[in-house]
Amino acid sequence: MRLEWRINGEGRSADIRPADLLLDVLRESFGLTGAKPGCRNGDCGACTVMANGLPMKSCLMLAVEAAGQDIVTIEGLANAPAQRAFIEMFAFQCGYCTPGFILNVHALSLAHPQADEATVRSWLQSNICRCTSYEEIREAVYSVLGSARGTIDATNG
Repeated sequence: MRLEWRINGEGRSADIRPADLLLDVLRESFGLTGAKPGCRNGDCGACTVMANGLPMKSCLMLAVEAAGQDIVTIEGLANAPAQRAFIEMFAFQCGYCTPGFILNVHALSLAHPQADEATVRSWLQSNICRCTSYEEIREAVYSVLGSARGTIDATNG
C-alpha cells in the first residue's frame, strides 16, 4: 500500500506493507538513519522520533499508524538547542543513543519548558545510555531548560 507522511516538514510517500515499522520505513525508504534500531522492543529509546510533537519509539509504531502525522527525526532538528546542548556538554560518547535522547529532550522542552526534576526523570526514563555518565546528559537537559537544577540518577535516567 502507498502511504503519505509529513516528515521533517516535507510530504513523503512510500509503498509499504501493513506490518512495516515506522523505524524501518524511515531508515530504508527515506534514508533517515538517525533513529537507531537498538532493542527493537521499546526499552532503549534509540529509535525515538516525535509524532505530532510527542516522543514516540518508532520500533513500536507501525508505519500505517504514523500516516498523516507530523513526524520529526533527528535529521529535522539540525542545530536545535537540545542538539547544541548535547555537543557543548559532551553528553554522548559513541552517539548511538544520542538522537533518541535529543528528540526526547526537545519534546520535553516544548511541552514543559520549566520542567521540575520529577518531570525530567519521567521523560528521560524511556532512554538508556550504556557508555556515558548521566551527569553530562543532566547538564545538557538543564541547559536547554535554562537552569542547572537537580540531579539525575545514573541508574534511573
